[in-house]
Amino acid sequence: MAKAHSTRSRRRDRNSVLSRPEFLSLNQPLRGGGPSESRGSARRPGQIKHQTSQPCEEPTDSASKERKEPSKMPEEDCMQLNPSFKGIAMNALLAIDISLSKRMGVCAYTSSSWGGCRSMVALLALTGHGITWIIGTIVCLTRSNTLAGQEVLVNLLLALILDVMTVAGVQRLVKRRGPWEMTPGFLDYVAMDTYSFPAAHASRAAMVSKFLLSHLVLAVPLRILLVLWAFLVGMSRVLLGRHHLTDMVCGFALGMLHFSLMETVWLSSSTCQTLISIGTLSWSPFN
Repeated sequence: MAKAHSTRSRRRDRNSVLSRPEFLSLNQPLRGGGPSESRGSARRPGQIKHQTSQPCEEPTDSASKERKEPSKMPEEDCMQLNPSFKGIAMNALLAIDISLSKRMGVCAYTSSSWGGCRSMVALLALTGHGITWIIGTIVCLTRSNTLAGQEVLVNLLLALILDVMTVAGVQRLVKRRGPWEMTPGFLDYVAMDTYSFPAAHASRAAMVSKFLLSHLVLAVPLRILLVLWAFLVGMSRVLLGRHHLTDMVCGFALGMLHFSLMETVWLSSSTCQTLISIGTLSWSPFN
């Protein structure tokens, strides 16, 4: 009786052990077969190895194909292992330009370090706006009574229109953003000054200052103030965070180019009078 009781307790312990979650898979019967099939499978392990090795042949072939054909990375994720000296220098200069321009944008927002001077700097930048100069030139042209004055003003008006159109075209081609993410104002949209490169205000200030210095008789202090005004107008856009330093420098160079081009195609007094007559609708081909 004692032996029977001990065997029963052992069976109970074994059943309790097998009922644990980690041993539940051992209690489940095999699919589609009884103990005879399990014995046969246990007797022939070589057959099992052969069967399991067969379906693995296809993925090995596909894996070898993938190894033979390496995946192509997009061009933007690729890195040149041997960049040229010119490329390294250009990237370094652009990085310095962006860093300095961000640091100099002290009036970009009202919360910036020089945010209290933002309105004054914006007013200074407005003196170099294209719409301001075009409207002012037209007003002066309507009040001018001398042929020499009208000749200078008509050529200045054409130079301003040339500057606005050229800068707008280059900006649309380059499409460079400013150092700070800012939406252009209403006057910027009117003057088509929506991108950063080149700086339109710097180009216009350089062209106008050179134009006035060449065609007006001014005293030395006024000449110095005119050159200082052109430089401050270009710098104001950098302080406002609208342009990079390189945008300002290229804008000054483009303005000087516009001035030299306008001097080459300078319109005579008779041609200017004809344009004024057409503009005022008083021109007649029989005059």
